[in-house]
Amino acid sequence: MELKLDFKKLPNKKAVLDFVDSLKLVFFPELCKCEDSKKAIIMARANYLIGIANSNEKLEEFFSYIPKLKDLFSKDIQITFDSDPSCDGYEEIVSSFPGFTATFYHRIAHILYKQGCKTEARLISEEAHFRTGIDIHPGAQIGEYFFIDHGTGIVIGETTIIGNHVKIYQGVTLGGISLAKGQRLKGEKRHPTIGNYVTIYSGASILGGDIEIGNNVVIGSNVFLTKSVPSNRKVVISEPELLVLKKKHMAK
Repeated sequence: MELKLDFKKLPNKKAVLDFVDSLKLVFFPELCKCEDSKKAIIMARANYLIGIANSNEKLEEFFSYIPKLKDLFSKDIQITFDSDPSCDGYEEIVSSFPGFTATFYHRIAHILYKQGCKTEARLISEEAHFRTGIDIHPGAQIGEYFFIDHGTGIVIGETTIIGNHVKIYQGVTLGGISLAKGQRLKGEKRHPTIGNYVTIYSGASILGGDIEIGNNVVIGSNVFLTKSVPSNRKVVISEPELLVLKKKHMAK
């Protein structure tokens, strides 16, 4: 079978990523040494029209979300600072923490996804994936006060819903159970729903679209979960049997 590909339909990737960079100037002008926020907004609006949608209606719709995004980013920074004793200040989070970087990209991509600009949103999410090792599909819904610690290897699927005050550690997968049906699953809820005040530790996998994790739940490291968990629970695996063996060749 020969596939017919039309790459002319693809958006201007540079302009899309320039749009995200210009938004950084809008939200964090002091960090980026660009205190002229009005100029930053003009730049961001121009990049939107060039790289995403040549439509004033969609442009104005996106920029109507700016106050909400600013509030969300402030809350993401705050929970990161409050949760991580290694953090020395808010500026460090914005400039160097991979978890916040991935969240920043995702929240922008998610608005574009809702606007129907799905390829542009995917370009943004994959740029974040490349930079941080954190793979969040732009369709995923993420609430307030979201904290990712370390982050490498995290995968969050398209139809995932995450509540408020959720903490996720490295290697976590919020995924689907099977892709055997392929495109026939399009539009279905394939990924889990996570409640409020949930902590998911490293290496845990929560799989399935009908899975619901209640509020105030802790999911321990390396848990493999394919069923729902009610609120106010802790899920851990039993302690493995460890063998401590004497080495044949002792150090001198």
